Amino acid sequence: MVTGKNLEKENPSRRRLIGAGAAGTLAAALTLGTMQNANAADGQQGAPLHSPNTYDVTTWRIQAHPEVTAQSDIGAVINDIIADIKQRQTSPDARPGAAIIIPPGDYDLHTQVVVDISYLTIAGFGHGFFSRSILDNSNPTGWQNLQPGASHIRVLTSPSAPQAFLVRRTGDPRLSGIVFRDFCLDGVGFTPEKNSYHNGKTGIEVASDNDSFHITGMGFVYLEHALIVRGADALRVNDNMIAECGNCVELTGAGQATIVSGNHMGAGPDGVTLLAENHEGLLVTGNNLFPRGRSLIELTGCNRCSVSSNRLQGFYPGILRLLNGCKENLITANHIRRTSEGYPPFIGRGNGLDDLYGVVHVEGDNNLISDNLFAYNVPPGNIAPAGAQPTQILIAGGDANVVALNHVVSDVASQHVVLDASTTHSKVLDSGTASQITSYSTDTAIRPTP
Repeated sequence: MVTGKNLEKENPSRRRLIGAGAAGTLAAALTLGTMQNANAADGQQGAPLHSPNTYDVTTWRIQAHPEVTAQSDIGAVINDIIADIKQRQTSPDARPGAAIIIPPGDYDLHTQVVVDISYLTIAGFGHGFFSRSILDNSNPTGWQNLQPGASHIRVLTSPSAPQAFLVRRTGDPRLSGIVFRDFCLDGVGFTPEKNSYHNGKTGIEVASDNDSFHITGMGFVYLEHALIVRGADALRVNDNMIAECGNCVELTGAGQATIVSGNHMGAGPDGVTLLAENHEGLLVTGNNLFPRGRSLIELTGCNRCSVSSNRLQGFYPGILRLLNGCKENLITANHIRRTSEGYPPFIGRGNGLDDLYGVVHVEGDNNLISDNLFAYNVPPGNIAPAGAQPTQILIAGGDANVVALNHVVSDVASQHVVLDASTTHSKVLDSGTASQITSYSTDTAIRPTP
């Protein structure tokens, strides 16, 4: 029996999915824009799978370790596929990359995958998300399914290499055009405390500068860090299900022209749902962000970014934060709901802030916060400090910030806008009555809501 890379000589189609039906399904899943070849013989592959650069993890074997399968260690299999791509694509003028296909099924990942080539697509057949928290805190007797599904990868990495996928490369040019889509990364459990959201595991970490990456249709569950991207340029993160992770999306270091859109995301009480550091021109739109992160959107040192048309629900103050000198950002048309924790395992947890911090907290210059709807519904006994009127928008410092046309619905008396003494040239327009706006700065223009 021929195994390993020697099989390539016997059957050059070994990388391809078997059957025209699978080819048609993959073509739809990847939306490659190429129709299956209508003239292909029965059982044969048509475009786009008729390529030596399309790999199926379930048919690949490592020559030195044919006993290793995608089911037993998909990490080792994908690393060997990447090694094969690099061995075959040696010319700088002819390195198109490849597509690695993960059919529906359960796969264990013991070996960290290191991605160091451009134009690589790793694609499955569905995000397969499943609420492990509900499972862990319920009696599942009689349930019809007990695990995530679709293309489901269990992240079983060691503490010394905790990332399921580590993307990095030195030298020029930077990595470009890498796509992760339509599979589930599952951290399996938090130990020893199942509701801690801490296990040291990371789903995907991009650790070197990158251009035009795309993360779409993914499911992330029970990971301490779902997605970390450093040095992003023209990154797209869209249509993912990221929940029950300690931290969801962390855009660290710096970046520009990134879009985060259409995601469902909710972090653990100690983590962030969306963090962006030193970003220019970040667009955050159309996301549904839910509890229970310490913050849902946290921009630090970010300039000329837009946060629009998102739905945010959080259990703690500081749901949306602009920190460390954020400048010229637009925060508009968001629905921001502040409520109290009601899920028994997490009642009593907090993020260390009181309700004077603001549901929205701003430090920076020339930011516009407009046309947002605030829905505040916290029992008076849960407000800290006791007896205080909670703050909806706090301008904690900066110059020439504008707050306009925001609407607040609250079950308790609240301060719609508060401006600290260090603020200058601020404007507050039609965002509360005179009694609902407090300025500790004399350099402020206020037009109360009639």
